[in-house]
Amino acid sequence: MVQTVDGGRVRYTPRQIREILIGLLLALFTSMVSTSVVATALPTIVGELGGQEQFAWVASAALLTMTASTPLWGKLSDLYGRKLMFQSALAIFVLGSMAAGLSQGIGMLIAARAIQGLGAGGISALVQVVLGDVVEPRERGRYAGVVGGVFGVATVAGPLLGGFIVDASWLGWRWCFYVCVPLAAIAFVVIQKVLNLPRNTRDARIDWLGAFAITGGASTLMLLLSLGGKEFAWNSGWTYGLAVLVAALVALAIGAERRVREPILPPRLFRNRTFVLASLSSLFLGVAMFGAMIFLPQYLQIVRGMRPTASGLMTLPMVLGMFLASLVTGRLVSRTGRWKIYPMVGLALVASALFLLSHLHVDTPYAVIGVDIALLGSGLGMSMQNLILAAQNAAALPDMAVTTSGVSFFRSLGGSMGVAGFGALMTDRLSSGLAERLSAARLPLPAGGVALGSPDQINGLGEPLRHMVLESFTEAMQTVFLVGVPIALLGLVMVFALKELPLRSARQVPEPKAVGVEPVPEPLPAVSPRHHRSHGPGRHRRAPAGRFRRHRHTTAAGVRQSR
Repeated sequence: MVQTVDGGRVRYTPRQIREILIGLLLALFTSMVSTSVVATALPTIVGELGGQEQFAWVASAALLTMTASTPLWGKLSDLYGRKLMFQSALAIFVLGSMAAGLSQGIGMLIAARAIQGLGAGGISALVQVVLGDVVEPRERGRYAGVVGGVFGVATVAGPLLGGFIVDASWLGWRWCFYVCVPLAAIAFVVIQKVLNLPRNTRDARIDWLGAFAITGGASTLMLLLSLGGKEFAWNSGWTYGLAVLVAALVALAIGAERRVREPILPPRLFRNRTFVLASLSSLFLGVAMFGAMIFLPQYLQIVRGMRPTASGLMTLPMVLGMFLASLVTGRLVSRTGRWKIYPMVGLALVASALFLLSHLHVDTPYAVIGVDIALLGSGLGMSMQNLILAAQNAAALPDMAVTTSGVSFFRSLGGSMGVAGFGALMTDRLSSGLAERLSAARLPLPAGGVALGSPDQINGLGEPLRHMVLESFTEAMQTVFLVGVPIALLGLVMVFALKELPLRSARQVPEPKAVGVEPVPEPLPAVSPRHHRSHGPGRHRRAPAGRFRRHRHTTAAGVRQSR
């Protein structure tokens, strides 16, 4: 039985919440598997299609479109309904997955990954939006813990599945993309059956100028971080030109959002201290999270010589840590109503784990690697969902969708910046380190750049060249993880500055009366004038949300009675 509370908010029964949650988790699992399944297989894929120098582009293409589109999905769901937009995101995701599997070159693969990221952005944003619609903040902790747990399961299932697919000669890497299609189709059917949210039709227009400025600014920033230091020098006209273009687009976005009636990212959100700090913390967390998740398989496969399946198994401690931390902290938040301590501890763990990972070398024991990435997973599990919960709890109900998608936008933006920036940093450090070693040994750099091949090509090099490449790669990875430490600490500072607002609970509102799925006007009962007068002046009770207030006096026949 669906219920409403004051303000028109619909309250769902536990069974209905579970049914909706199943559909959301299926879709989320699908999108996350598509990211993690490719992370393990990417060294082989780009080695076959275009070379290791294209690694960051393939990885960041999906993150770029996911980042740029996240705030759009929240606004579109306000205008056209959560269900329609959720299914549209799934359909776009399937199209991108099919195109990626059919790719014949690195350019086509990057374009297909961009389409895939567009759909994944809608899925990841709308999962949190719908969860905010159906569950009160005080009870949302336990469900957010389940969402974080599924995130962890998808993260471990993806690398294992990707490794198996790549190692299986009868499948091939293209099935890393095809495998997501049936999962998305199942999620589409489940969403069609269980996701029946009230739809409030609104007479509003999409802020196309703001959409162009926001997506353009994010895309240009990613181009600057991806190409800087590789295609052009940091101290060059291209760098300054792109930086000026980013600043101009950001200024255009601010001006556009201040003028339109239905902005994508309303300026009032940035007057909310909790939203701003949670968004900044999520941005720094995204930099650290995606940087580690994308580049750790590189270390395991290139430096340690692992097969993709084995490198997927090595991520198991990280995923178990994320899964357990999400579930435990989610239940503790729901039980106590306190949430701030968990992202604080979580970001401290992330910073500590990145510092430990910065000390990896060619022969680091596997047990040490496992402990390091388990700490990283635990920190991520304690932080991600609770930052979104904090922002949702501080937002007004009409701003729930844009608040959720806004925080997700900044986390995705941080992930895109992490992949692009860390990729450029690693390429620069790898090239300079290898050149120094070859110069010291008085050996020429082979044509084509040996450090830019596939893992099998690198591990097939003769000595001493192979050892130099691995040492240079390890040194570059150490630099990447070390740079992530102060970034994670900045996120911790943002969380420390957050004010811990009490979580809203359904117990704080009057006991509702049962109505249908959509609040609809009910016929007024016959009330005699005598009965109406018995209440005395000034004793009218406010009508529950979704019903017409009884301002008219009616007779038993329903005819208006004048007084």
